[in-house]
Amino acid sequence: FEKIDHSTTMASSSSDKAAGRVLLPLNINPTRYDITLTPDLTAFTFAGITTIELTTAHDVSTSTIIMHAKELCFANASYTVKDDHPADVHEAEEISVNMKSTTVSFGFASPIPPNSTLILTIHYTGFLNNQMAGFYRSSYTDIHGTKKTMASTQFESLDARRCFPCWDEPARKAVFGVTLIVLKELDAFSNMPELSHKTLEGGIKKKLTFLDTPIMSTYLLAFVIGEFDYVQAQTSHGVLVRVYTPPGKSDTGVFALHCATKSLDAYDDFFGIPYPLPKLDMVAIPEFAAGAMENWGLVTYREVDLLIDPTKASSNQKQRVCTVVTHELAHQWFGNLVTMTWWDDLWLNEGFASWAENWAADVLYPQWSMWDQFTTGHLSAALRLDALKSSHPIQVPIHHAEEVEEVFDAISYCKGGSVVKMIRAVLGMKAFQKGLGNYMKKHAYGNTETFDLWKAWEDSSGLPVQEMMASWTEQMGFPLVTVTDEKWESDKVTLTLAQEWFLSDGSPLSAEDVEKKWCIPILTCTEEGTQQDMIFMREKTATVTVPLAKGGWVKLNAGQDVPMRVKVTSTMIDRLSLGIQSKTLPPADRAALLSDAYALVKAGKMQPEGLIKLLSSYKNEDSYIVWESISAILGGLDAVMSDDPVMSKNFSALAKKIVLGLLGQVGWEAKSDDGHLDVLLRGMMIGLLSSFCYDDESVAAEALKRFHAFQADHSDMKSLPSDMRSSVFKIVLKNGGTKEFEDVKAYFDQASDNAERKHVLGSLGHTPVPKLKNATLEWAISGEIKLQDFFYPMGAVRSSSNEGRSIAWAFMQKNFNAIKTMIGNANSSLMDAVIVSCAGGFCSNEKADEIEAFFKANPVPRSSRKIQQTLENMRSNAKFLALLQESDLKSDEFWSTV
Repeated sequence: FEKIDHSTTMASSSSDKAAGRVLLPLNINPTRYDITLTPDLTAFTFAGITTIELTTAHDVSTSTIIMHAKELCFANASYTVKDDHPADVHEAEEISVNMKSTTVSFGFASPIPPNSTLILTIHYTGFLNNQMAGFYRSSYTDIHGTKKTMASTQFESLDARRCFPCWDEPARKAVFGVTLIVLKELDAFSNMPELSHKTLEGGIKKKLTFLDTPIMSTYLLAFVIGEFDYVQAQTSHGVLVRVYTPPGKSDTGVFALHCATKSLDAYDDFFGIPYPLPKLDMVAIPEFAAGAMENWGLVTYREVDLLIDPTKASSNQKQRVCTVVTHELAHQWFGNLVTMTWWDDLWLNEGFASWAENWAADVLYPQWSMWDQFTTGHLSAALRLDALKSSHPIQVPIHHAEEVEEVFDAISYCKGGSVVKMIRAVLGMKAFQKGLGNYMKKHAYGNTETFDLWKAWEDSSGLPVQEMMASWTEQMGFPLVTVTDEKWESDKVTLTLAQEWFLSDGSPLSAEDVEKKWCIPILTCTEEGTQQDMIFMREKTATVTVPLAKGGWVKLNAGQDVPMRVKVTSTMIDRLSLGIQSKTLPPADRAALLSDAYALVKAGKMQPEGLIKLLSSYKNEDSYIVWESISAILGGLDAVMSDDPVMSKNFSALAKKIVLGLLGQVGWEAKSDDGHLDVLLRGMMIGLLSSFCYDDESVAAEALKRFHAFQADHSDMKSLPSDMRSSVFKIVLKNGGTKEFEDVKAYFDQASDNAERKHVLGSLGHTPVPKLKNATLEWAISGEIKLQDFFYPMGAVRSSSNEGRSIAWAFMQKNFNAIKTMIGNANSSLMDAVIVSCAGGFCSNEKADEIEAFFKANPVPRSSRKIQQTLENMRSNAKFLALLQESDLKSDEFWSTV
């Protein structure tokens, strides 16, 4: 927010990093909050009394106390000086709310006493909003089918101020005492266990007071009020863990409970610091903007990210629930116990948790190959976004706290996690883990900046981590390493390497940009395994010598531990093809050769014909990890070539051949010896059938047969397992009309949980009938679908076809004001999702100009970075299409050779 009047002040700091931050004055600080809230779930309001213990500095020279507050109505405020006897009560003479800076100022008749401890008491009321932010309401249906209201909180990043007046900045830590006055039949819980439970006069309400929290940031406070069942267990180390579920569905919490108890013990051992709270609750919230929130001791989740129907859940959903749980529980240390000083180091929270979710899931389920999946998931997402000029550094300057909403993205999460993975590879697990443990012990209950973590790892490893890592976190983008020369000998190969900034569209670099460089660990592998020797490429060029068996291959960026692209020579590709076919090249590296080749073709640094031929050399591939890469490339090429009818026809025929080949290997039917990755591969394969083979007679017939069996009995998991349900719905819809549309839509009301409803939301827009596509979009904004999910049908229409793309964009323009009103002040990620779902996917500069003009005329400031990235992607795809049209891919002759 802007600095206005006297309501905010810049942080005075000698550090350049802190200069320009808009913070509350630093000379009055909270040490303790006591918050009493009485919510009214019928009127959607709450009454609040907040008492705050404050310390004043020696240089206080004001009669005003300024705090954060948003959408609160103040009745009165007063303070006393602690230990004054008798205590004079100083009433606020003026209460001034600044809506732009979301602050409230309490003006007193006399100056605030310096070097004192004050007890400030504030009476106010607020609103239980429906925006999934602050202290908000959700609707749910109880076991009798009655619609009811519950209340919960979502305070990160800046919404504690919607519930109580506070110093809503991560470094202003305090102790919190919470009291909730609620109807006696409701359950209510907070970060800590109950201290007392009292039935109030009249017997209608009860007063619950909770134990004091540890010292922590405002954004981690939480409470939930409603009706719940639960399952519970104790960790080996003695922490009581509960999973709260909707009434009658406690069995759906069992899987998440197992993940939580096991991962909490694993983190205890890993960090060398026991989980510091007496309990851990995890709660499914019916309406939730994000996936989950790591509130200390009371983690809240979107229902689909916590609850698993033991009879219906897909392998994908189990993996999703496990990794969301392990992500949030990593935060109990990294973020909650040790918190970033300011939002510009958000990556310290999210990047580490993105690494740790995979580490813990791998401990629990090693057969899932989470680190291989990391390379085609987190790493690929990071490289896609970070190859844009509209990306941002991991450590991004944040002046106004509101700016942080724009960096909850693939850079903070996925690139952050990728950089942590790289550090672990460089330091080795022993020094990596020791440094983390020391960092936690030194900074427990405090705040840190990135250099504190670098220092801990420098001390544990003896390596210059700060110098190595600055290029990865302080500058935007990542390098392309090109093999510029090669010398093959009988027992070794010597490679000359050059690095440059990689941009997705291959734009020419300015003189300044050409000089950008990274400190790159060069990790290599051969058929003998990963080489132990590692060099650091600090300059623009480097030479590396790798021992080799005769006629053997060498792969740069072994295990994809470094977030970069690699351009190899044709000789290297020829040798590597032996490793691909024999599968001696590990899955993550086989996948990487393809994803790097696709990115290089798109950037104009490799011939498109080479990519198509490389793709066809994977015809015997049976690894889910590698197929993740193949699937992404098929989807990317299809999206671009669909704008050229000739290329689209030829490419679709090749894609169909490739996918039907996989169908021959994997089949529709589950096998008794299927592992987790086999089930995921079958689910992906049927997804590819719905994109490229839905018009194949046998595919359409099989899908329809399974759909009819499912219609007859929704519990028939053999005919239509959850892993293939969305894709079968799409195949049926694409080959059908109004009847099939109505049949699929009907399942939305018949489904027993949100995970099942999402199958409908994500497929319905694939009907080929324009009128029904529009009906799907109208349904999305009708109010029948929860706000948290309403963009899914839009994305389904947009991704269904070129016609669907145009229909979704026209719909968004026509209904933009209605959509904006629906989202209101909810999390900006919802509008981001709508923009991508309705305006993404075009491949022309004209369309990009049209969309840019629309958002200039209809600005959405909180989504400006997402709009910028969407437009850059579009223009990059337009450039890619032009490049493909100038290649041999334009001719029928070329396609007849592959």
